[in-house]
Amino acid sequence: MHIPDGFLDVTTATITYLLAVGYGIAIGRKLKALLTPERVSLLIVLSAAIFVAQMLDWPIPGGTSLHFLGGALAGVLLGPLLGFMSLTLVVTVQTLVFHDGGITTLGANLLNMAVIGVLIGYGAFKLTTKLIGDNRASRFLGAFLGGWLSITLAGLACGLEIGLSPSFGFYVDITVPIMVSWHALLGVVEGVITALVVNYVYTKLSMVVYGGGRS
Repeated sequence: MHIPDGFLDVTTATITYLLAVGYGIAIGRKLKALLTPERVSLLIVLSAAIFVAQMLDWPIPGGTSLHFLGGALAGVLLGPLLGFMSLTLVVTVQTLVFHDGGITTLGANLLNMAVIGVLIGYGAFKLTTKLIGDNRASRFLGAFLGGWLSITLAGLACGLEIGLSPSFGFYVDITVPIMVSWHALLGVVEGVITALVVNYVYTKLSMVVYGGGRS
């Protein structure tokens, strides 16, 4: 899902940069109030775990890759704002230190993984627990759906961005089906892992979960 340099035209790269940076600026003030010592510790540990998980890449047709996202996991455990910060740290370090994703496409990668991935995962979890009720089964189901949807829709966004860019060799009729189908398949694994981790943390350490363990 990390889009390399050269895949996006100037217009798409600029728009995605503006959207990602604009979102970060919009939530900046609220982020400061959330940075308690306990939250910072959980943020660092979770970011490190997601960083390692994302380093396992599987190439897919078209030149990009498939990997665990972690957006729903960060969103549920840290909340949508700190979840954004966690994925932003992960994706930025991967780009600047390991050249996993391009500098000119960093805005698009942040938009897909740190914004869309986190918000969709968190939103699916909250909606599920609200509709069914806050219990262990609904949290497990909500975390699974959040994990599956977050990576699938992030893959859709990635497919649209590269397919709409004239500089890329394939159009959306090819990029979108490939990105969505492969990420929907991996999303099952992502959903299961997210559900298992969320279930464990709620059971053992509910006090560290965003909202004090309340859905």
